Amino acid sequence: MPGDHGNESESERYVLRDATEDDVNLMLSWRNQEVNRQVSKTSHVIGADEHRRWWSAVRTDPTRRVLTYLRDGVPAGVVTFFDLRLDGPRTGSWGFYLDADGLAERGETLPAWLEVMREAVDHAFDVLTLNRLEGEVLAHNTVVRQMNRRFRFVEGDGRQEIHDGREITVIPISLDRANRRRR
Repeated sequence: MPGDHGNESESERYVLRDATEDDVNLMLSWRNQEVNRQVSKTSHVIGADEHRRWWSAVRTDPTRRVLTYLRDGVPAGVVTFFDLRLDGPRTGSWGFYLDADGLAERGETLPAWLEVMREAVDHAFDVLTLNRLEGEVLAHNTVVRQMNRRFRFVEGDGRQEIHDGREITVIPISLDRANRRRR
């Protein structure tokens, strides 16, 4: 029966795994989806050369991790961890984007969004063993800001920045290990 996953556990249905060379073109196509560009600092369409340079740099950078989010075995998004400080206070920053178009076609946007956030937070604290997870959200992205609060992220003071010729307000967010929401 469609949608029936029998005895599959939730952890088998929703997985984060290291991104591979096979994911590079998918990542670029998702990143360039209009809905993702509207809520990102980088709002221009990213070209193949720019994306290749990014991939070459991040895949060998010890302060970064790029993970592919799989939903029912199908690649459906990317989670990035960056500015990882694994000596001392164990902090890092994160971001994610989904295959918004594909998930919308399948009617899976909201469940995927909840799952990727849960998986990313769990990965940050349980796998990377961070004490504090940080990130940023654009002020106009009220839906993500609401979801972040649901996951107990705390917002800092916004700051004005100019990216791709537009002025945006960037709001820092953070979540301490002790405040995380448990499953």
